[in-house]
Amino acid sequence: QVQLVESGGGLAQAGGSLRLSCAASGRTFSSYGMGWFRQAPGKEREFVVAINRSGSSTYYADSVKGRFTISRDAAKNTVYLQMNSLKPEDTAVYSCAVYREYSGSYFTPDHYYSWGQGTQVTVSS
Repeated sequence: QVQLVESGGGLAQAGGSLRLSCAASGRTFSSYGMGWFRQAPGKEREFVVAINRSGSSTYYADSVKGRFTISRDAAKNTVYLQMNSLKPEDTAVYSCAVYREYSGSYFTPDHYYSWGQGTQVTVSS
């Protein structure tokens, strides 16, 4: 079982940056693809970005392409989400999760498990 803990959320101004971290403990971190999702009040959980287990492939929602970057550090068992050029519409609780290998699309929340507790990101205009 993998346990995930997110950190790095907070308040940022529009156009600013934040870096989120997702620290994993438990089983071998490098065996898993990872994803970030977000959920704003009153809205469904939304895919943001994912990375495969080797780090060789990444997948981005259209809304964050060119602004957000996912990366992973196997030595630290951590996945990062660098968020630049933040917009008020990026305000949400951001959660990371483990991708269930061979389950299909990286974009689907049902293909993930071991969700972290989430970290709040608030972007002011």
